[in-house]
Amino acid sequence: MIMVIVLALAAAIGGGATTALAEQNRTEQNRTVEESDPAAGRQLLFYNHAYGVLDRETADAVEHSPYLRTFANFQVRTTTGAGGQTWTGRYLMGRETYFELFGVGDLPGQDGVLGASGMGVSTERTGDLATVTERLRARGITPIEFQQTRDFGDGVPVPWFDAIFTIDQYDHFGGWGMEYEPTYFDDPRSNTEPASFPGDISRERYLNDVYRDRLMRDVTAVHLAVTARDLANTVPLLKAGGFAVRTSADGDVVARRGGTDLHFDAVPIERIGLQKVEFALNKAVSRHDERIGNSTLAVGPGPRAVWTFDARQ
Repeated sequence: MIMVIVLALAAAIGGGATTALAEQNRTEQNRTVEESDPAAGRQLLFYNHAYGVLDRETADAVEHSPYLRTFANFQVRTTTGAGGQTWTGRYLMGRETYFELFGVGDLPGQDGVLGASGMGVSTERTGDLATVTERLRARGITPIEFQQTRDFGDGVPVPWFDAIFTIDQYDHFGGWGMEYEPTYFDDPRSNTEPASFPGDISRERYLNDVYRDRLMRDVTAVHLAVTARDLANTVPLLKAGGFAVRTSADGDVVARRGGTDLHFDAVPIERIGLQKVEFALNKAVSRHDERIGNSTLAVGPGPRAVWTFDARQ
């Protein structure tokens, strides 16, 4: 899901009011500070997927890489969402989590520039997004609400998931909370799994089991460089979702809980971009380095892999 598309559509249909967000300057310069909300209770939002925009050479190398088709449940897929907007992504999908990659110009406007990125964090049970929304309102933030749809090719939009955003103005990174529509799972074209418990709208149910025949099991960490403004607008959503958030003296953020660590470096706009993705594997393997465009996927040793993207020149 692309931020500029859904926010434009949300505004067009009268999305909720916005609140300008800013993080307070840190008074303790030599240590990190825990920022998880002790009143938040159980975790409600979990890493679902993220995306990054790569240089064209690397994006094309990803799309045509034979190795990635053995490493992961890899797809190149075009999706039609709300308002007839379409996007074509390169997907690496695991058991519960996935990652999406684009090339420069694949997305419209500010979402299509080199280094742009985004991230969705989702609920596992029906109704939890409403609780996250109330937590944000308690912080003085009025979320923008939006429903994404999906067209399976017959021209009929099917409700896909509900989403909330903390802002409608951002630089080149946006984060959103999301909750799959129960009726989406009822459509056989969704290729999803049966419910495992009442109210099950989990990530594991949403993704199929092709990952079992590949190396990649799940995304365990994502490292992104984003502007300070974009990071400040994302932190309240992570806190409201129950992540344990730590902010360093220089403004960098690490959010943990739920199986995937989220690392954000606050940087000037000319240095934004996807830095690294870490994976858990289905089995231990010996070391293999695969060069893919301007990036290196280091697989093993052991049951892990790290995909590092070259720093922007």
